[in-house]
Amino acid sequence: MRQIFGPSANVIARASIVGGLLLVVVLVATGFAYIRSPYNTEQRVHVEQPVQFAHRTHVGNVGLDCRYCHTAVEESRFAGIPPIATCMNCHSQLHVTAAILEPIREAYRTGQSVQWVRVHNLADFAYFDHSAHLAKGVGCTTCHGPVQDMALTWQESTLLMNWCLDCHRAPEKYLRPRAEVFNVNWVPPANQLELGRQLVVEYQVSARTDCSTCHR
Repeated sequence: MRQIFGPSANVIARASIVGGLLLVVVLVATGFAYIRSPYNTEQRVHVEQPVQFAHRTHVGNVGLDCRYCHTAVEESRFAGIPPIATCMNCHSQLHVTAAILEPIREAYRTGQSVQWVRVHNLADFAYFDHSAHLAKGVGCTTCHGPVQDMALTWQESTLLMNWCLDCHRAPEKYLRPRAEVFNVNWVPPANQLELGRQLVVEYQVSARTDCSTCHR
């Protein structure tokens, strides 16, 4: 009887199994790489806004405190978007004819809101409280990056779960004195770990990593 499979059949079968397994590994690795890539997380992507607000000008050059615009950040989950009246506190006297600010002036005249585009768009299934983090010594730039240098605001961090857990598992790496929370020019000292461990005790920081901390 003629042999159905030739001598090379076993080699082909083994190669097919190994190749299939390698393909699965490559696909899984590619998927994980895509999830963590800036293409998916939109890190450092300049977001087009109705008015191109420059933190570099307002924070870096003028020296405005974050709380001047984000008034609710110390008491609320949300930092808050400043009302048009806050913008007009200065721009009723500065750059009053600048074309780029016409949407601001129009909104002020009509009482309408400017439809700002959210830059840090945390997933709905993740709970985050600005006030809680500030109270424990987490600075604005720790999460939002060097906003004082941003001509156009971008998302500095991934906002992925492993990014959050890096801080929750070792908060001493990131904490600063409460007096420095809004200081965008604050630089971690050489003894950051020692300082951080002291602040963990002083501010009663617990490294909470259980699921219910963020997923409620």
